[in-house]
Amino acid sequence: MKKVKSSATPQTVDAYLAALPEEARSTLEKIRKTIKAVAPKATEVISYQIPMYKHHGMLVGFAAFKNHCSFFPGAKPMATYKDELKAYKTSKGTIRFPVGKALPAALVRKLVKSRIAENEAAFKKKEKKR
Repeated sequence: MKKVKSSATPQTVDAYLAALPEEARSTLEKIRKTIKAVAPKATEVISYQIPMYKHHGMLVGFAAFKNHCSFFPGAKPMATYKDELKAYKTSKGTIRFPVGKALPAALVRKLVKSRIAENEAAFKKKEKKR
């Protein structure tokens, strides 16, 4: 389960994607496009050496590995959509899928929307305490 190596840690999502083999890059670009459409207010960052999206905290992330790609929506959205994730290898907060076979955009949209709702609810709760 080795991460695809590049010579230096990328500073931007564009640099991360540019360093990947073509098949992994095109797979993750589809997911990136969906995330950006669903979460236009989210900020793209590199965190833990992978692309992540922030909106009132970490939203989701993705990465390419030698033999698969991963999407990181967090545990709560995965529990909500567990029936739709049965076809994938999963672990706490992580969905693994083949390089070259992106997760369906509809599923990514649901997971990202669920995560946005989770983060915004936590943010509002924090704001009330102030």
